[in-house]
Amino acid sequence: MYNDFLLIRKMKQGDDNAFDLFVHKYYQEILSYCYHHCFDQTYAEDFTQETFIRFFSKLPDYHYKGKTLNYLYTIAGNLCKDYLKKTKEMLLEEIELVEENQTEQILNRVLIEQVLEQLPDESREVLTLYYFQELKLTEISDTLQIGLPLVKYRLQKVRKQLRELLGKEEFDESKRKDKKI
Repeated sequence: MYNDFLLIRKMKQGDDNAFDLFVHKYYQEILSYCYHHCFDQTYAEDFTQETFIRFFSKLPDYHYKGKTLNYLYTIAGNLCKDYLKKTKEMLLEEIELVEENQTEQILNRVLIEQVLEQLPDESREVLTLYYFQELKLTEISDTLQIGLPLVKYRLQKVRKQLRELLGKEEFDESKRKDKKI
């Protein structure tokens, strides 16, 4: 198997096989990353494709520094963030149009997105890479280009924040139920 340096060099020379190998090498990781950010398989597939299109469009200017996957994650992350900004209002409209048996799933999705939105970007990235991408702490450290102790600290901090946020959500829900009675 070719390493990234050789693949990029061959892609810059126009080798179609190198493009195929490169996409095959990273497709699943980027797809999974996109899915865990937007929670929609179709959009995740579109964002994955768009990630590679954007990478290839900038290929002539790209200088290999050993962090190709990190660069792909950055592109994918920006696409997902843009999508989430655009769909905030649409989620509320969707709830009204959905059948009753799907309402609970959408409410859970909205709750998860609301909780994730309340987290700082660096905490959300560590959480996503650790739990959804199932990266090891050292891999997260390499991906985010931060030290391992900082990754451990952020993971510990985000776990505490999640407990607080989810506890707060449950508390708020119980208050609402009490007011209805």
